[in-house]
Amino acid sequence: MLKNDLFLRALNGETVERPPVWMMRQAGRYLPDFMKLKEKYDFFTRCQTPELATEITVMPIDQVGVDAAILFSDILVVPQAMDIDVEMKAGVGPWLPKPTNSEERILEVQVPDVYERLNYVFEAIKLTKQELNDRVPLIGFAGSPWTIFCYCVQGQGSKNFDKAKAMCFSRPDLAHNLLQKITDTTIAYLKAKVEAGVNAVQVFDSWGGMLSPIDYQEFSWQYIQQIIDALKEDIPVIAFGKGCWFALEKMSTSGAAALGVDWTCSPQTARKLTNSSITLQGNFDPSRLLSPPKVITKMVHQMIDEFGKDKYVANLGHGILPNIPVPHAQAFVDAVKSYEEKKIMF
Repeated sequence: MLKNDLFLRALNGETVERPPVWMMRQAGRYLPDFMKLKEKYDFFTRCQTPELATEITVMPIDQVGVDAAILFSDILVVPQAMDIDVEMKAGVGPWLPKPTNSEERILEVQVPDVYERLNYVFEAIKLTKQELNDRVPLIGFAGSPWTIFCYCVQGQGSKNFDKAKAMCFSRPDLAHNLLQKITDTTIAYLKAKVEAGVNAVQVFDSWGGMLSPIDYQEFSWQYIQQIIDALKEDIPVIAFGKGCWFALEKMSTSGAAALGVDWTCSPQTARKLTNSSITLQGNFDPSRLLSPPKVITKMVHQMIDEFGKDKYVANLGHGILPNIPVPHAQAFVDAVKSYEEKKIMF
């Protein structure tokens, strides 16, 4: 039995003593111990070695005291499993030397056996669960089909993913073919993560905000909905669409356990769009962790006041930045833990 189940209770919409707190990308580049491992091992070696993934996953539990762990991995292990080459280039980020941007390339892509191709992830989950020893829940994750599609077609990160969007608008048949294959792979992948022992899963739609509201429904949300439908009976699913505030109302009726909110959408707007019907997660601007700790504490308490302590998971509005001092990340976590709902005396 979990010693700290605050995160799962919040996802379930239960009344809690305070909101749970974790940070996207918390197992990573702002931690000095992570940087030491980065100097010794390349990125995908860290992802593909269960012992290293476990060590990195547990770091923020031990060092900043968050209420949930998220498995150290990357969204691009999914296209790798689909025989789409992915490299991590210094100074560039994700690099796909052979973009999946032609009819021939798309039609030859196959849905893989995830147990064969991604077994190292499932072994990392099992090892991490042992190391956590039921201290906190473990979150598994995947990128949204649209976000994976963007990298596959574009071949690298982009400010506008113009090539990916061009594929959608000029050859929607091919785009939907690839999106469905990514979706099928992702569902199998997340189901296997559930079998391996994760307590919740999150779908990261990092590039959903690149699409108009109408195009978002066609090329992104319908595929995320498939993932939610396939998993919601077995495990809580969090859907996070960066820049996708316009879809929150539709998302709130999806069956997801919680919705992530970025810093461009106020708590009041997010609650209004979702009719206060669902747990929300977010939305502290990651750059705000560069503020003095006293300011961070004040802003975090204000954020919780505005969201409300129930049906809420305190988090950042996107991943933590590499230049954040550890004491500032600690101040964020401590501010949530020190929160006490204000009692108004009449």
